[in-house]
Amino acid sequence: MNPRWLLAALALLVGAPAHAQDKKDEKRPLRWGTDPTGGAPYVYKDKDGNFVGFEVELAEYFAKELKRESKMVSGDWDKLPELLGKPAGDDGIDIVLNGYELREDLEKKYPSTRPYYVYKLALIIHKDSADPITGWSDLNREKQKGVKRSVGVLGGSVAHEYLKGDDFGDKIDLKINPDVATVIGLVEQKRLDATVQDTPAALYYIKTGKDLKLADEPRKSGFYVILTRQNDNELRDQLNAAIKKGIKDGTFKAIYEKYGLWNEDQERLLYWTEQPWPPFAVKAEETGGDGSGQKSVNWNRLLNDLLKAAGMTVLLAVASFPLAMMVGMLVALGRVYGPWLVRFPLGVYVEVLRGTPLLLQLYCMFYIVPMLAANHLGVTLPNNPLWYGILGLAINYSAYEAENYRAGLLAIPRGQMEAALALGMNPLTALRVVIVPQAARIVIPPVTNDFIALFKDTSVCSVILITELTRKYNELYNFNRDLVVQLAFITAGLYLVMSYPLAIAARVMEKRLATAGGAQR
Repeated sequence: MNPRWLLAALALLVGAPAHAQDKKDEKRPLRWGTDPTGGAPYVYKDKDGNFVGFEVELAEYFAKELKRESKMVSGDWDKLPELLGKPAGDDGIDIVLNGYELREDLEKKYPSTRPYYVYKLALIIHKDSADPITGWSDLNREKQKGVKRSVGVLGGSVAHEYLKGDDFGDKIDLKINPDVATVIGLVEQKRLDATVQDTPAALYYIKTGKDLKLADEPRKSGFYVILTRQNDNELRDQLNAAIKKGIKDGTFKAIYEKYGLWNEDQERLLYWTEQPWPPFAVKAEETGGDGSGQKSVNWNRLLNDLLKAAGMTVLLAVASFPLAMMVGMLVALGRVYGPWLVRFPLGVYVEVLRGTPLLLQLYCMFYIVPMLAANHLGVTLPNNPLWYGILGLAINYSAYEAENYRAGLLAIPRGQMEAALALGMNPLTALRVVIVPQAARIVIPPVTNDFIALFKDTSVCSVILITELTRKYNELYNFNRDLVVQLAFITAGLYLVMSYPLAIAARVMEKRLATAGGAQR
């Protein structure tokens, strides 16, 4: 065989896969992480159901510059950086592009690009507040003696960190929520006194809403940046080049003007494309003293915060479960001994509550019902999230307790009721003295299991602005991402400490009741 033909064949064999790989890399999509529930003007759906927003257009611009296809990957806003560590085929992402502010703690794990937007923190209030907030200093002024002003904020954001600081801290009633639109809606309904949001969201909702305004000039300027993987230097350089080009040729200005976001602050963007990045270094007082550069941890404060949140978890569980037991027993008695007109609606009550998520029930109770009552009935319902949390948990678990008690009641032979009536008892007395006590012994194990489960389900109450143990864990994790394992271990331990004694108490009570029942027989 001619050596020249052999060499040509080998070149084709070696070169073809390389060429194919190059083509594959060119077609590989740019997977960018976002949380579309955050809403406008970042990422939201238009009237045709298509995703739009200034960050959608930025992602398409970056993908075009990198000769790749833009691919949006949804996730929870505060957990998006974690997706950077996953493989692309496993819901992993290449970048985080969703209004992430430049922060030192994030920079250490997820190096950022140059800034693509300059934001400030804006204080938003209702136009017609009865006791209006006229400036940032008014946040510290109580509405009345002992009643702090309620201020909503996006959990894990710079605004959240700012309001936790010394300027405000315990002087305000801070309400944390993972959804910007929901918090702003509560201000529109006058159920929150104010909210602090980044200027893109503030400008958009003030422009589109009818009842919102800025209470003061925005403050505390910062940068929106794209988060990347630690070792993805090439991609970071490509994105930085695209950012510089988009600023210089007016692409960014055109996008921002389309959404009403261009202002004089954005004139600084080009300056920051030439400066050392990031514009900070680890401060000496933040090191552990051993030269490691690790930030010192105030464990006393962290543990104190978790213990306070655990106290809220206990309060929610202890206050709601007795109500659930009482309502569940009444529902069970009605379903077992009531007429058809009583049994049917009670059956619907149980099945609806068991067939719909607790989170949805709490959301409807706290957000939708008060709004409907105010708009259609002119009735202003109480605005305390704790009351809604207790009531929502009690109503939801009453359906499960009703089924437990119904099983216990049905396990008691019919002859027991007949014998009690034959002895001259009326039906209510027979139930109270004969039937219910026996049924109670039977249902102790499942009722105890539900009480333990309720401790864990209190975490759902974070959706209605209650800071319980799981919510506090997420909050602390957002600002201490290096301590995820330690914080998770402590949080799990607190749940175990709260729930395990209940299991022991239930077993003791079950044995005592069984002994008492045997003695009576």
